[in-house]
Amino acid sequence: MTNEVRNIIIIGSGPAGLTASIYGARANLNPLVIGGMSGGGQLSTTTEVDNFPGFENGIQGPELMLNMRKQAMRLGVEFIDSDVTSVDFSKEPFSISAGENVYLAKAVILATGALALWLNVPGEEKFKGRGVSGCATCDGFFFKNKKVVVIGGGDTALEEASYLSKIASEVSVIHRRDTFRASHAMQDRVFSDKKISFVWNSQVLEILGEAKVTGVKIKDVKTNEEKIVETDGVFVAIGHKPATDFLNGAVELTDEGYIKKFEGTKTSIDGVFTSGDVSDKIYRQGVVAAGEGCKAALDAERWLSNL
Repeated sequence: MTNEVRNIIIIGSGPAGLTASIYGARANLNPLVIGGMSGGGQLSTTTEVDNFPGFENGIQGPELMLNMRKQAMRLGVEFIDSDVTSVDFSKEPFSISAGENVYLAKAVILATGALALWLNVPGEEKFKGRGVSGCATCDGFFFKNKKVVVIGGGDTALEEASYLSKIASEVSVIHRRDTFRASHAMQDRVFSDKKISFVWNSQVLEILGEAKVTGVKIKDVKTNEEKIVETDGVFVAIGHKPATDFLNGAVELTDEGYIKKFEGTKTSIDGVFTSGDVSDKIYRQGVVAAGEGCKAALDAERWLSNL
């Protein structure tokens, strides 16, 4: 254990965590970012990012995150590329275990993000960024006037389908059951949309393509009949899992496992703040996460100044 007590430790190195670190550094808080073994958040695994302001011709996700990290380092932010295994917020200073070390802090920002759940079928990993996406609002623009499929049956899947119907020429929703679990209002919206069709009782076996996606192989779960659905894009919308396992009850979570926010970016523990997808099940956008990282850093700065 190090005896040094940091003003602020930020857990997570996606757009929320890195923006928080930049604002923390500019406030002379000397932040430490514990960013994980594979830092950068979901944007680090995204190819072209065309909706982050300031990049006229778009930018590759990994490049954007590297630029943000370089900016933070230029301002004096220190990074530790280890995964946090546990935290103790029951007493002050707060303690955070990562690797074989324990770090102490007066304030903490939790910005560990959320992971999209994937099908784990052949072709999915191969075609990520080349026709396979987990975010319609991020990548739908690239499928203007093209055929796309959405996999899932909850509110997220139907919201994605409704959004894509305004861009794509055709949208097919593939669901492994014969009813949706989405809200009735959302179901009414997609059922009344003439550009959206439905493939019921079907499981995706494989995502097909060469240089990019050309179709999906599906199986009828009742008859076991297999067929190929031609498509230009596959949007997987079977849910997200917020990265909160390491907290082990240290802060209050929602029923769905997201960190519960109170006033601003405050959590249930005084001095612990949150930002980004780990506490946002609605928007899940890089620019929103960055804005929340700014808010969390400002909230933490004000809290520290009142100590």
